[in-house]
Amino acid sequence: MEKDDKKTDNTEQKLVTVAIHSYEKAVILKTILESEGIPAVIHGVSIIQPTVPGNVRVRINESDLPRALTIIEQVDFTSNVESVDDLDKVKIKNEILIPVDFSSYTLKTCEFGFNLAYDTGCEVKLIHSFFTPYYPIAIPFGDSFSVQTSDKELYKDIRVKIESEMNALVKNIHKRIANKELPDVKFTHLLMEGLPEEEIISYSKKQRPRAIVMGTRGSNAKDLDLIGSVTAEVIDGCRTPIFAIPENSKDQDISQMKNILFLINFREREFKAFDIMMNFIKPYPIKIYLAHVAKKEDVWDAIKLSGTQKYLEEQYPDLDIDYKVIDRDKQLEVVLEEFVEEYKVDMIALSSSRRGLFARIFNPGIARRMLFHSDTPLLVIKGV
Repeated sequence: MEKDDKKTDNTEQKLVTVAIHSYEKAVILKTILESEGIPAVIHGVSIIQPTVPGNVRVRINESDLPRALTIIEQVDFTSNVESVDDLDKVKIKNEILIPVDFSSYTLKTCEFGFNLAYDTGCEVKLIHSFFTPYYPIAIPFGDSFSVQTSDKELYKDIRVKIESEMNALVKNIHKRIANKELPDVKFTHLLMEGLPEEEIISYSKKQRPRAIVMGTRGSNAKDLDLIGSVTAEVIDGCRTPIFAIPENSKDQDISQMKNILFLINFREREFKAFDIMMNFIKPYPIKIYLAHVAKKEDVWDAIKLSGTQKYLEEQYPDLDIDYKVIDRDKQLEVVLEEFVEEYKVDMIALSSSRRGLFARIFNPGIARRMLFHSDTPLLVIKGV
């Protein structure tokens, strides 16, 4: 008996999570992988914590990971609006989207989002998406996946609990507005069923809010899965500007910020991203540090930074702009944190392109890396 247990443990240790999806999409991915000769299993549905994102995991043998990732690269479940042209036809709404999870730092995220909405003349939309392990009986279940209960009362209990938490949050916000702890901004709320990252991305593509404000655990992140946090997934799959507010960031909004670090890599899209950033911060006297991170200081980097500074000063004559070449003599997140501390940076901003799953895991972008290593607010501007 002991030998069998050891054998089972060894087998489990060889399994790795390669994707996190709703059950239906997980089945599709499992079928695709198995058609390519890669065994896959689905499990991890939590009855105890049904609202935790990513409860349905597709797992494979660790030895199959490189080949599986190559296959998964071609699978995109987030493209509800397929093309950039289609997205551009959807008018941007004067709305700040704030996904909430009722955690201890939800109110900090709301505080930043409501102040941003007030500064930009927008309304606020609070959304919460919840995952439930209940599925209609018509959905076929494979041998590798089963739900222990078919009781619809489970779904009802989850729904009632979520509605109660949302109503409590809404009541708290109204109270804070009445006490002038939050600006008097019109807001509504919405509950959606599904994985949070997928629902947020879908809403953003259909409704085009001006910005998304999300909380993140920052340097306190523990037990990260292979794919990462909900905020990281939304950053990777969404074109809407995203403010990521770490749990331990300073209690302040943009109006209180003094210094912003804008990372550039001398790409054309960064000028558009800079303009979008200025639409959020232009009412305030904030100093901008243009910075390029290189393995070692290069005279051409300094020359290009100087030229970029002069161009932006012409476009924004009242803006205080400086530039720095950051010597990457240590890990990226370390040198950035040192810069943040030395220059008292209140927020890091950057333009980011869409990255594939393989690249995200083995060569993570700056935005994703900073999410898990920094307590500094982050503004990520995508798709420009």
